[in-house]
Parts: sequence; structure tokens; C-alpha cells
Amino acid sequence: MDILADDLGHLSYTVTGEGSPVVLIHAGVADHRMWDAVVPALAEQHTVIRYDLRGFGESAPPAGPFTETDDLCRLLDHLGHEGVRLVGASWGGRVAVNFVLAHPGRVQSLTLLAPPWPGYDWSADMVVYDEAETAALAAGDLDTAVRVNLDMWLRGPGRGWEDVAPGLAEQLRTPMRTSLVNQDTVGEHSQGGAEGDIATIAVPTLVGIGRLDVADFQDIARRYATEIPGADLVEFPTAAHLIALDAPAELAAVLKQFLAR
Repeated sequence: MDILADDLGHLSYTVTGEGSPVVLIHAGVADHRMWDAVVPALAEQHTVIRYDLRGFGESAPPAGPFTETDDLCRLLDHLGHEGVRLVGASWGGRVAVNFVLAHPGRVQSLTLLAPPWPGYDWSADMVVYDEAETAALAAGDLDTAVRVNLDMWLRGPGRGWEDVAPGLAEQLRTPMRTSLVNQDTVGEHSQGGAEGDIATIAVPTLVGIGRLDVADFQDIARRYATEIPGADLVEFPTAAHLIALDAPAELAAVLKQFLAR
């Protein structure tokens, strides 16, 4: 990967293909590799930019205060792209929302895959998950914390492990472990996202959700699709929270059609 260094550490990124630029922003339990199976199809027509958020993958944990919006702006300036199409998964979806609110003139289209909603009233199941992760990390049991997160975000509530494609858990285990190791440092220095009304988003928007995802995120996806003017909602029947891992071919086909508008 290439490196963009600054006084806070560095961002690692990779660029594939040629054409209009598309930025893929990973989930908060993954890194840029979650898009591996989607990139080849998109790179046939686009310059595909992937990067690791600070404290994820190969990007260093932040050494001081930062915002993910500023980081993305810095990366795009470095690469010479004024306007881009954004695709964000889970927390990466919220990063994309914050970016378009802060820099609406730099975003040509927006794709949100199971993004969170700030201040959402989480269900009892989500509270139980959060308490289990917190307890495992407090006990220094990183292996259990990883297992709790794999159960929630990869397997999901609606299927057994026998229904998850072989190899996905191992593919995600190391990125997830890195995110958990660095999450306190990231949380300490993160300055939050842009404030704004998503009803002001005026670019073509696609919202995606897996039908096997947590009920909370299915509700949130429909809320985004309702409140962003003109947004389309697409459901992926075989996917849980991480659509790019569960249904890469289906996602690539949907993205290619949407990005070609």
C-alpha cells in the first residue's frame, strides 16, 4: 500500500483501475481488504480508491486530535481528485455522510451500506452485544471480544456459522483484532463528524441493507432512504451486516449500475 504521512501518523491507501474516481470506505470492524472481491468489477470503469481509517489495517493510530472528514479531504487532495463517488460500509457509511455534509461540492454520488444513525435507541440485543464486548476487553480477553464481534457483524442474528461462506471469519479476524486494539486511542482523539441535516443531501444516493442484518440496522437503512431526498433502497437477501463480504458479486452489479448513472 501507499502511505500518506502527516503529523498524526499516516494513512495507508491503494488505487486500482482508471476512470471516474470511486472511494470505498470500510466498516469499523474491518479494513480496506473487505472490498477485495468487489474491486475488480468496479476497476473496469473507475479509479477505485481504498484506504484504512486511522487505527485500522495498515494506518497508524492517531497521535493527536483528528476528524475522518479531514483525513478523507487530505487524501483526495493528495491524489488530485476534486469530485468523487463515495461508497461507505457501516461506520464507513457514516464517514461518507459526514463528508458530504461538510463538502457537498466534492461528492457526485453516495452509497451507504448498513450505516449507523447517531443517537439511535438501540435494541436490547445490541445492548447485550455491547456489554459482552466491553466486558471482554476490560478483562483483557481480546479473543473473546473478537468472537463476540464476529458473531454480531459477520454471522448476524439470523443464521448459523454453517451458512457463512468458508474463510470469511479468518479473513476478518485480523482486521477486527487491530480495530479493537486501537479503538480506545481512536476514540480518545476523534473529534466527531460534521453536523448537518441529511435532508440537505442533494446527490444521487443508494442505501443498501442485508436482510440477515440486525433489525436495528434494517430500520436505520430505511430511515436514511426515507430522509435523504430521492434515495433508493436495495436489499441483499443473502447478506448480514457486511454486504461486501457476503454478497460481493451482487453488490458489484448494483454498484456498477448505480455509478453509471
